[in-house]
Amino acid sequence: MAACGLLSFTFYRSMRIFLWMLPCALAGPVLEKRRRLEGRKKELAGQFKESMMVLASSLSAGYSIENALAASVEELAMLFGNEGMIVREFAFMVQQIRTNRSVERVLEDFAKRSGLEDVQNFAEVFSVAKRSSGDLGGIMRHTAEIIRDKMQVREEILTMTASRQFEQKVMNMIPFFIVFYVESASPGFFGQMYGSGLGRVLMSICLAMYLVSYILAKKILEIEV
Repeated sequence: MAACGLLSFTFYRSMRIFLWMLPCALAGPVLEKRRRLEGRKKELAGQFKESMMVLASSLSAGYSIENALAASVEELAMLFGNEGMIVREFAFMVQQIRTNRSVERVLEDFAKRSGLEDVQNFAEVFSVAKRSSGDLGGIMRHTAEIIRDKMQVREEILTMTASRQFEQKVMNMIPFFIVFYVESASPGFFGQMYGSGLGRVLMSICLAMYLVSYILAKKILEIEV
């Protein structure tokens, strides 16, 4: 709602336009929920990377996959606490395995719940390795190294683009600061822009250009690895 008020005041100075924009405010909670979901997925991805190393160590020590998962829960709890997302997921998988569900099915369900590509790839690799009676410990270590390298590249990209993301946020606010500054220094300077039909058309074009620039900037900085 605050964004609708800011846009309507800056580009139109019209209560009617503000009321027309209000339905767009309904998208706010949806976008916030999506942002939080992405944050949780990033956190889970980081914890999953560590869990792969722990699981690979247990398998190399001679544990079966079932016992390795159970042993990993305790080690992961020391790293992330009992309420860590990966700890809860591993504990839930152990419970499912104890009810005679296959490990492959349990991992597939975990991949679907997480929504992470790395988990999906791991579940597929594990399923193939289990059917072919391959070296699970070696495969797990190799998979963990690939996932770790991929996440390190992602973290390096985020570090390199952090300053650009901050600059983008600053640039997003500059048009509003310019309008407020000019209006404060010269009251009525934009009167024709808000009071005439042609002025409203021009301000609508400016608003459209601003929104397009905002979306493009976010897309450019969203680099997938």
